Amino acid sequence: MKKILVIDDEEWLREMVRMALTQKGYDVLEAENGAVGIEVARRALPDLILCDVNMDKVDGYLTLSSLRNEPSTASIPFILMTGVADNAGMRHGMELGADDYLAKPFSLDGLYAAINARLRKAEAVREAAEKKLADLRDNISLMLPHELRTPLNGIMAYGEILSTEAETLPASEVAEMGQVIYQSGKRLERLVENFLIYAQLEIMSADPQKVALVRKNRTELAAPQIEEQSRLEARAAKREKDLVLELAPVSVPLSEDYLRRITSELVQNAFKFSIPGTPVQVRLSADANTIILSVVDQGRGLATEHITRIGAYMQFDRRIQEQQGLGLGLVISKRIAELHGGTLNITSERGAMPEVPLKLPRKAYSGQPVTP
Repeated sequence: MKKILVIDDEEWLREMVRMALTQKGYDVLEAENGAVGIEVARRALPDLILCDVNMDKVDGYLTLSSLRNEPSTASIPFILMTGVADNAGMRHGMELGADDYLAKPFSLDGLYAAINARLRKAEAVREAAEKKLADLRDNISLMLPHELRTPLNGIMAYGEILSTEAETLPASEVAEMGQVIYQSGKRLERLVENFLIYAQLEIMSADPQKVALVRKNRTELAAPQIEEQSRLEARAAKREKDLVLELAPVSVPLSEDYLRRITSELVQNAFKFSIPGTPVQVRLSADANTIILSVVDQGRGLATEHITRIGAYMQFDRRIQEQQGLGLGLVISKRIAELHGGTLNITSERGAMPEVPLKLPRKAYSGQPVTP
């Protein structure tokens, strides 16, 4: 049975709505003002809230804003009821996160239609999240065994040789095998990390409470973090001289871990698919509303059809360009951006310089996560 909370300072209207909704099989909760309604919503976590706009002290807008700012109530469908449905008021309510407006006086048919529409949409979002998790499980079960087995084969093969023939091998060959084992181990470590991070992000995107908590993080000194991670990737690629940094002193609405992860993926990708001796530019800039982190290289670029197909476990031209791993680097960065109200797009044409700009709102984002 779906629970609906009705918040209104007019007792007769609450009673009328309660009777109408009870007849339709809903469990109805009541609150005589916004302050009480907030407490009831926190405690009962209803499936939908009907709230009057014009109430003393805590009006409908303040009630909506308060509940949208709390992780446990942020995603509850919220319908504002008002006798003065002017455009400015409606726009203000929608900016605060209202799902719909119901103009007073309203008919019972109009009430039922509004509630059914919001509940159907909430159910569709829930089903989409469940399907995404099911697809994630399917992809993991198909791809993960093969991708993990590749580095394990190298580790096990060379490990067996060293354990049985080390005494007969020249020191140079032992060192070479040890290096292969080390590199395979590092690759395996990164595979596992990417797998865990991707799964975590997909699960988190379906949990408004976790999303709200993540969005509270911020890196005040972003440029030093980006510079350090970029130099690590340049050193690993043995291309320190190719790295070009243009970093403005701005803060970024991401945790330090997420900022380093995105920087690592984008810069590593740029070095991987560009020619040694050509520049890889890492830029951090900002305007009044947006922060932009972009990575530009002079690599081979991606065809338009490849850009539109970017997704988990997707790699391009694998037979031509040998690639290893789950292909999750860009997807992980893209999902982190979307969870924070931002975007990550690839601007590229085959044979042209690809650019990967990450754009984030300068202020912490409080809306719904972007659905890919």
